Amino acid sequence: MTGRLKVGILFGGCSEEHAVSVKSAREVARNLAAAKYEPFYVGITRSGVWKLCDGPDEDWENGDGRTAVLSPDRSTPGLLVLADGKYETIGLDVVLPVLHGKFGEDGAVQGLLELSGIPYAGCDVPSSVLCMDKSLAYLVAGSSGIATPNFRIVTGGEPVDAHGLNYPVFVKPARSGSSFGVGKVSCEADLPEALESARRYDTKVLIEEAVTGKEVGCAVLGDGRYLTVGEVDHIALSHGFFRIHQESAPECGSENSTPVVPADIPPDERALVRETAQAVYRALGCRGLSRVDMFLKDDGTVVLNEVNTLPGLTSYSRFPRMMAAAGLPLAEVIDRLLSSALERAGR
Repeated sequence: MTGRLKVGILFGGCSEEHAVSVKSAREVARNLAAAKYEPFYVGITRSGVWKLCDGPDEDWENGDGRTAVLSPDRSTPGLLVLADGKYETIGLDVVLPVLHGKFGEDGAVQGLLELSGIPYAGCDVPSSVLCMDKSLAYLVAGSSGIATPNFRIVTGGEPVDAHGLNYPVFVKPARSGSSFGVGKVSCEADLPEALESARRYDTKVLIEEAVTGKEVGCAVLGDGRYLTVGEVDHIALSHGFFRIHQESAPECGSENSTPVVPADIPPDERALVRETAQAVYRALGCRGLSRVDMFLKDDGTVVLNEVNTLPGLTSYSRFPRMMAAAGLPLAEVIDRLLSSALERAGR
């Protein structure tokens, strides 16, 4: 290849994490190597309209962006852009999805990219599906010997016997991003409201045991045997439970949590968390990048919480902070992601 590589950057989206995705895309724009990559920003509005725009600025949804979609036709790999009543094609060398939650992390856009034949950064369809559905992730990880919480699945409007639960429990959508719809239930009376909240985001709901321990996470980058692991972080809570992306001004911090990087835990425990994160990453077939969230119990056991296959890349997000603490700035993370996507495609 000669000249700059043409990179399609997808951001926004129809999920509840739309705003976070836009902020992540802004950080990507600040850290993309301009000498190596020529970006083409495609913003997806909350209603699902795709727009080719100058970038993820404050007013991109109301600007003069042109209608643009990814072509699923492998004979014309790239963007189809509507101009003057006709479509023109912009070829792309690689795509970086900067989408979170539904239609971004659940395999939907990955399937479109597979049809298009354009190399793309991040997890493929099967690993995206597995990690997005917490119950499936638990089953696969558990079969690989990784500790997971005890849980039960509730589908549709299935009634739940509140008397049979061992409180406290967490009620959460099985396939939703961040902490949207997640509630901690301490008694029978609070269960109906928690179920109703979770069902706003998914018809499949988990009722999960509350694991007592430190909330820790680990950023993982790479493919197959060759993984780069960031520093472990610890979410120090003052009260309540960790609600990522639920703050009104997350850039200014959270009212009840502080991320500590590197985690304020002994070196042997940090090593175990890193080792477990890599085991989870490989067991679920992840590639490109993921953030593995876990609990570290007082007895030293590490329990899986969830896996984010397209973690936030904002200035306050955990993934870039953990990588930076390990000596890998975001610009290099992005370059490695795009380079590995091209290598997988033999380009």
